[in-house]
Amino acid sequence: MGPAQGGDIAAAAEVTLLQAAEGTAVEVSYDAVVTCEHCRGNGAEPGTPIETCAKCNGAGELRVITRTPFGQVMRAAACDVCGGDGKVPKQPCRECSGRGRHVQRVQVSVDVPAGIDDGQRIRVTGRGHAGEHGGPPGDLYVQIRVRKDPRFMRDGDQLTTVVDVSAPLAALGTTVEVPTLEGSAEVEVPAGTQPHETITLRGQGMPSLRGRRRGDLK
Repeated sequence: MGPAQGGDIAAAAEVTLLQAAEGTAVEVSYDAVVTCEHCRGNGAEPGTPIETCAKCNGAGELRVITRTPFGQVMRAAACDVCGGDGKVPKQPCRECSGRGRHVQRVQVSVDVPAGIDDGQRIRVTGRGHAGEHGGPPGDLYVQIRVRKDPRFMRDGDQLTTVVDVSAPLAALGTTVEVPTLEGSAEVEVPAGTQPHETITLRGQGMPSLRGRRRGDLK
């Protein structure tokens, strides 16, 4: 049996809206099948030989004959002793019982790019399950959850916030404190501003993953 790539792994991580705006690194923990360090993946106790499987004579498969109404049918099946390798360790590794791999808790630091949105995934190449028979490992896919911020509503790279201004002040014009991702900002409310009117703060929204300018805050 030839090399086989390891399986992919799905995990999740949560960040705040501010971390999503600035970019951050998160620690992700998960269970993964890893190559046994004690035997380096060959399944044999270090210093002991690996021998040809006596059951399949090194072929890695067995011929099975099945009788059917139409006659005998021969099929090949992986050897149940060597698992298709054609070889078995004379003394199995004491750490992995000869499997060459075992399950281990893994912790990985994952870079979260600025501008990521809720539900988007980050692919970390080569951090999935270890491959079999020398095959490459799979990948890790981390789904990012962006925690809701009570101050803002988000639509892509646009942010919206609501500020209450009394009717007399709106009629006369005033200055109000508005929350932004960088802190509070003073915003001029022109005289005669009507209810539900929008004032736009350019470039005070979320950055774009595609590298364009930041969105706006309204």
